[in-house]
Amino acid sequence: MNPQRVAPATGALSVLLVEDDAHVRLGCEQAIQLAGIPVTAVASAEEAQRRLAAGFPGVVVTDMRLPGIDGLQLVRWARELEAALPVIMITGHGDVTLAVEAMRSGAYDFIPKPFSPEHLVEVVQRALEKRALTLEVESLRRRLEHRDGIEAMLIGRSPQMAAVRRRVQEVAGSAVDVLIRGETGTGKELVARCLHDNGPTAKGNFVALNCGGMPETLLDSELFGHEPGAFSGAQKRRIGKIEHANGGTLFLDELETMPMAMQIKLLRVLQERQLERLGSNQPVKVSCRVVAATKEDLAALSQKERFRADLYYRLNVVTIDLPPLRERREDIPLLFENFVMQAAERYQRLLPAVAPEDVHRLMAHDWPGNVRELRNAADCFALGLRNDVMAPAEAVEEVGRGLTLAEAVERFERSLIAAELRRNDGSLARTSEALRVAKTTLHDKIRKYGLQSGG
Repeated sequence: MNPQRVAPATGALSVLLVEDDAHVRLGCEQAIQLAGIPVTAVASAEEAQRRLAAGFPGVVVTDMRLPGIDGLQLVRWARELEAALPVIMITGHGDVTLAVEAMRSGAYDFIPKPFSPEHLVEVVQRALEKRALTLEVESLRRRLEHRDGIEAMLIGRSPQMAAVRRRVQEVAGSAVDVLIRGETGTGKELVARCLHDNGPTAKGNFVALNCGGMPETLLDSELFGHEPGAFSGAQKRRIGKIEHANGGTLFLDELETMPMAMQIKLLRVLQERQLERLGSNQPVKVSCRVVAATKEDLAALSQKERFRADLYYRLNVVTIDLPPLRERREDIPLLFENFVMQAAERYQRLLPAVAPEDVHRLMAHDWPGNVRELRNAADCFALGLRNDVMAPAEAVEEVGRGLTLAEAVERFERSLIAAELRRNDGSLARTSEALRVAKTTLHDKIRKYGLQSGG
């Protein structure tokens, strides 16, 4: 056998069942099939080895006692083939010592005989969830290594993020100005960089400026630059942010905080594509893409005369709305794994495993700080620290932040049902089997949460 060959990690995840007893093999196979999980059953470890390769899109369930190569040897072989491949061991009454040895050798879990079909399916489903996440993280790692464009930068499998990526792809190729709207921490600067890197401005500078908390006089000089003697302390010429972004991208964050006087000057630059440095009457032509970001409703602010309506309409040609993390919870596990991977590399730590209970806490949290808060939690996790988000008392903390227990449970339940529906292509029957709830109950919950199924 060649441990180096790689199978494509595509299609539905499946189970490779290894059991020499025909009756037991048939019973296990039927139990797994009834749960809606594809399964292939073989009678020997040798046959299993012929079907396995690194990147196998599924998990292995094997009996301990097999003719020829036994289950423990198969676990060790699979570990050498791919350390992250889950292998579940079925053990007899007298095999406790061997089961412990199998776990030490890298087995995912073991199931002692006798066992119920429900228990077998439960362990298999947990292993499949872990395998799905592992394969997706590996795919993500390969995409990040090759930096294959927008998909590698804007991570997420939710419909909301798919829509954001499509929007970015639509406008990145031109130098049109863009307005990005989203809560704090949703990744507005990352989207701006995607527009820059994948458009005609990529060879120019990406110049970022936060408009918040900066005195008007300093902001004037930062944006437009100045000539020597323009004001006290101006001893030499300074090129401003707009001029430095010539041929590239100017990113203006927290645009809603820009003083009115600066808004007038910025509008003139956007309309005429030229500026004058402080202390100079000489116009300087500039050509750059302007990407502005705001966490406020600029239309509402303009109605209250707290933001210039003409500047708003000038920037509102193309708008990209970024969803908060709480509205795309299915992206949380993948994002968290990615951030943990980056943090482990940055801090030179071993990559820690993310347990199912960790994922549950992540999914239940409301993430007021959005992706930025999630990244901070991943940094702490990679360092072996447990912040408030990952602590076991998370549910209590969540209620204390204004959610009742019922609201927290409903929020998590909705995300769980939505994720399972997507995994089963909208099938009500397969989703009800996977979640182990009656179809009528599931149908009521789908209608309650405004979800859709394919029947």
